[in-house]
This record gives sequence, C-alpha cells and structure tokens, in this order.
Amino acid sequence: MNVAIIFAGGTGQRMSSSGIPKQFLLVNQKPIIVHTLEHFQYAPNIDKIIVVSLASGIPQVESLVAKFGLTKVVSIIPGGSTGQESIFRGLEECRRLFDDETVVLLHDGVRPIINEMMIEECISCVLHHGNAITVAPSTTFVKGEEPHTAGTILDRSQCVIAKAPQCFFLGDIHKAHLKANEEKLEFIDSASMMQHFGHTLYLVEGLPANIKITTPIDFYTFKAYLDVQDSMNVIGL
Repeated sequence: MNVAIIFAGGTGQRMSSSGIPKQFLLVNQKPIIVHTLEHFQYAPNIDKIIVVSLASGIPQVESLVAKFGLTKVVSIIPGGSTGQESIFRGLEECRRLFDDETVVLLHDGVRPIINEMMIEECISCVLHHGNAITVAPSTTFVKGEEPHTAGTILDRSQCVIAKAPQCFFLGDIHKAHLKANEEKLEFIDSASMMQHFGHTLYLVEGLPANIKITTPIDFYTFKAYLDVQDSMNVIGL
C-alpha cells in the first residue's frame, strides 16, 4: 500500500492574496492544491491520498475533490498548530486506516511541480532502503554558518536542496514522531527527525523546478512553468 499524505494548511500570509490560502489560488483555472493532488491521483502506484487541511478550508477541499474527481482521497482532516503536529495528525489518520508496512509520501499541497517518475523512484527507494528524501542539486552560492561574512564556501556540486516528497514506512516515521513528542523536540522536517533518531537517509534526485509556492514570485514561476510545458506539448517536444 502506498499512501500520499498531502499538507494544505497554509494561510497565504506571504502571498498578499487578500487572505485566500495559497493552496486555493487559481493557476490556469485550477487551484494549486488540485494541480498537486492530480499528480498522485493519476500515478498508478499511489493507492490512496490523505489531505491534512487548514480546518476552515476542509469544505473547500471536499468540494474540489468532488469537482475534479479525485477518487483516491480517503480522508480530509484538520491540521495542527505547527507543521510537525500536522504531519503527526496525518500519520495518525493513516495508521487508523492502514498498517505499519504502508509506504507514506509526505508532500506539500503547494509543491505542484512533480511527476510520475519521481513518485515511482521515491517508492522504490523506500522499498529498498527504508526511506527516500527528494532533493535537487544546488545551483546557488552556498556558505557556512558565520554571520555577515562568506564563511566557509561549500562546493555546490556536493550540496543538495531538500525538497518533497519525503517518504518512509509508516511504522518508522510514526515511531519517530512519538519519540519527538515524548521528548518535546521540534524538527524542521521529518527527514531531520529521522536522522536525529539514527536513521540513514537515502536521496532521490527530483526536479530542480520542484518549488514550494510561498511568495508571489513562486506563484508566477509556477504559472510560467505550466505555460512552457503547454508550449512544448504544442510543438511536440
């Protein structure tokens, strides 16, 4: 069983979008969250989808699921007050429905530039190694931690940028979250949590364009990306 857990809890404060949560902003007549969900809906090796939503947005997500025929969505639940709590709630719901051998793909609802091959490679990596962390090569200047100076300049050819999905066996990632809750530890993401608790992380290279839509620039970048894809399809590339 392969289950995508999609997080759609943002409020859009950095988008200057008149209070519309960013996941519901329209791009090419379709909300961003739908662009994301459709990748998992149409991926043949994804069995089910769980959406963790901003509580006030649940009716809208339910409406979109029905309108766009997203039949793999089995649960739409409210998120928590933090990203970590929202992930834990999604995992708890997944455990209510499925067993601990389930492969879970944790993904941002506002990260719509993914594809079927990436999803397949992530699942394969989990089955062979126990986890899969999607990354992209670094194309920017990378420095060490010293403030206000260049510090140690890192070789960007040996650096990667963490993306999503981040994928695990349900039992492993749920156990890590239980430990983090017990020890009152907060992590930036599930990958850093798993590493903290002794897991070796395995990387899957994803698309450099796999951005998380957070700012207006990201929004227009995604729109431009779709326009380029449409143009390439028209000329047969």
